[in-house]
Amino acid sequence: MGPAHPRLPYGHRPLDRPRGVRRPFHRHPGSPELNAEPADQIRLLDVQALDVRLSQLAHRRRTLPEHAEIQTLEADLAQLRDLLVAAQTEESDTAREQTKAEQDVDQVRQRAARDQQRLDSGAVTSPRDLENLQHEIVSLAKRQGDLEDVVLEIMERRESAQERARELAGRVESVEAKLTDAATRRDNAVAELDQEVASLTKEREVVSASVPADLMKLYEKLRVQQGGVGAARLHQRRCEGCRLELNITEVNDVRAAAPDQVLRCENCGRILVRTPDSGL
Repeated sequence: MGPAHPRLPYGHRPLDRPRGVRRPFHRHPGSPELNAEPADQIRLLDVQALDVRLSQLAHRRRTLPEHAEIQTLEADLAQLRDLLVAAQTEESDTAREQTKAEQDVDQVRQRAARDQQRLDSGAVTSPRDLENLQHEIVSLAKRQGDLEDVVLEIMERRESAQERARELAGRVESVEAKLTDAATRRDNAVAELDQEVASLTKEREVVSASVPADLMKLYEKLRVQQGGVGAARLHQRRCEGCRLELNITEVNDVRAAAPDQVLRCENCGRILVRTPDSGL
């Protein structure tokens, strides 16, 4: 034999209560019965509509496409700036290398010029000294050629670094312009949304002030618990909060409830507001 009261799958509920069992419509434990004029309950739906709109605007503000665009551009800009600094550093380093190499060339050239002057002056008469001097002049010429090749190699690297730095500087400038444009568009969109939020917030203050305080207190509590929706319209026997249709017993309970009784949805617990379209 199975259990006396088989458990229903999650999300399902019995269509009807056992015969003869009647109880007030959705009285939560510890929650006293609350009464409010039907017009006040309908105004609560106006508050809920404003809260939904405010939530939508807050979500839209957080998810503006410009936020992601700016984040991407900022990452690109940071990377480009790092590359630009590296290229500028390389250009600066090669400039110092070139200066040092050119100084080495000048030193060798000056020394070779002095040796050539001594050779041409006839001051050196010893055959051995003349041979050594000529050999040194040849060696200095080779040394000068090697150093000049080094200077040329450094100059090429420097020019490459300069070209790279110019290219990166242009790209940085381009991304900075795009970032400025995106930030302007974001700021304009945010300002427009904030203006609408301010207007709706004032409207909400006016409407909520016309709703009884105890009803607003319950609504605010449920709104926090129920993901931003504390009150729902009963439309054609369906709770617009959880989208579930009331069973026949629940419909009869709603029909039997006093017009000023504040009802709660049997399924989601939200305040259930009756309107001419409730299908009762």
